Amino acid sequence: MSNKAVINTQKAPAAIGPYSQAIKAGNTVYMSGQIPLDPATMTLVEGDVEVQTRQVFTNLKAVCEEAAGSLGDIVKLNLYLVELEHFATVNAVMEEFFTAPFPARAAVGVKALPKGSQVEAEAVMVIGD
Repeated sequence: MSNKAVINTQKAPAAIGPYSQAIKAGNTVYMSGQIPLDPATMTLVEGDVEVQTRQVFTNLKAVCEEAAGSLGDIVKLNLYLVELEHFATVNAVMEEFFTAPFPARAAVGVKALPKGSQVEAEAVMVIGD
């Protein structure tokens, strides 16, 4: 019997492809990439990279909470930015959502993201002991 469970919440955007919002295996939760989609409309939020980053972290937070965790339980965060010049802005928004000790992290410049997004984030969360 598998100890794998699908995590799904309507408070975050539905998957736009053949994947789950997150998969919980034991006490580890692997969260799919979140782009700045409004979960109610499934459209990209209007605004600059700061607005988009806030929506990305809001979406991640909803998935964390559905899995009985929080952003503070994230141990690894991968960020994807269409323009690396927005690195400082993304860092500033991240500090609105996360407190020390911060998760391990990567920030990767990419050519493009789904639906014209400027930022995407995926994460690994460990909950419990």
